[in-house]
Amino acid sequence: MFWSAVAVMVLMVTLPGGRDEASEARFAPHAPPAVEPYAPPATESSSPAHRHEGKYLARSRPTRLLIPKISVDAPFTDLAIGSTGQLTPPPAHDTNLVGWYAKGASPGEAGTSIIAGHVDTATSAAVFANLSELEKGDRFQVARADGRRASFVIDSVEMFDKDNFPSRRVYGDTPGAQVRLITCAGDYDRQVRDYTANLVVFAHLA
Repeated sequence: MFWSAVAVMVLMVTLPGGRDEASEARFAPHAPPAVEPYAPPATESSSPAHRHEGKYLARSRPTRLLIPKISVDAPFTDLAIGSTGQLTPPPAHDTNLVGWYAKGASPGEAGTSIIAGHVDTATSAAVFANLSELEKGDRFQVARADGRRASFVIDSVEMFDKDNFPSRRVYGDTPGAQVRLITCAGDYDRQVRDYTANLVVFAHLA
């Protein structure tokens, strides 16, 4: 499905930053007062205007994220939008865990699949500590419950200041099968207990 009225909304994601046990690091800025939080769009639609085109796989739950270049081999947990309108984070006590927005596209399915992980925790580096080392053309895979492995090629690796986070570009649905790997980045501001930026890896199904 493509952007419609939901395009003006903003997704807020909260993840612990890790350098302070009480810290929180958000993937996107707070929504403006007149705008409701944006949840990544669900994939179900029978409308002809919303039919996807291009290469993609059937829906299937992801089981492991495999990024050989940065030695990531991590299981998935489901993420959902909480009562505050924010995406719930993966449990911080497990440093080798990634989460996916389970009501959005699954990795390999048509649409934009959101995969989030911690860069660090209060005690150590976490699963996406080396995400910034990835480059355009690098590949990674997502093992799926249907027994298939979806292979993705990275299009770009970009850092965005949280005050200017491009929510539409990152979370907007796409006609093909795409993935966003997202974590915290930039400097850690102890005063506000937050990182100043987010790192986003844009990738498409190979």
